[in-house]
Amino acid sequence: MSERRLRIERVEVDDPRAAALRGILDADLDERYRDADDGEAPAFAAKREAALAVHPEQVVATLLAVDADGTPLGHVILRRLGDEWELKRLVVVGSARRRGVGRALTAEVVDLARRGGAARVILQSGRMQPESLRLYAAVGFTPIAVYEPYVETMPSSLCFEYVL
Repeated sequence: MSERRLRIERVEVDDPRAAALRGILDADLDERYRDADDGEAPAFAAKREAALAVHPEQVVATLLAVDADGTPLGHVILRRLGDEWELKRLVVVGSARRRGVGRALTAEVVDLARRGGAARVILQSGRMQPESLRLYAAVGFTPIAVYEPYVETMPSSLCFEYVL
């Protein structure tokens, strides 16, 4: 995808296009991790849901990647997690994968965090997301220990940092 055909837009977290892309991500993650959740106690599932929640007051930026026609291709959130800056909810629609959308969104998050004074950007992922893991490694994220709020409910998470 040529750079002039891809545009990054900063939108409100409740933008309907952003919400629709997060819905696509949720469905994809539900499918990928379905077997891992079998037999889980409802209270534990609720704790995990709370750990994954992104509250609007934490959001520094919600970004959409759109094509020349304005069609949403991808989404990401940069949030403050205590003193940390975290990349959350990165999704690229299937038809736009391997076209630089994820790289462009990730680069914009890193740039925003750098301009905001962050020391690093962190993120949490999992083994059932190999495409994401390849992207993070390719753009310079390196593995770190699982961090809060994921330690108790997702101790086998794969977490990364990008030092600024």
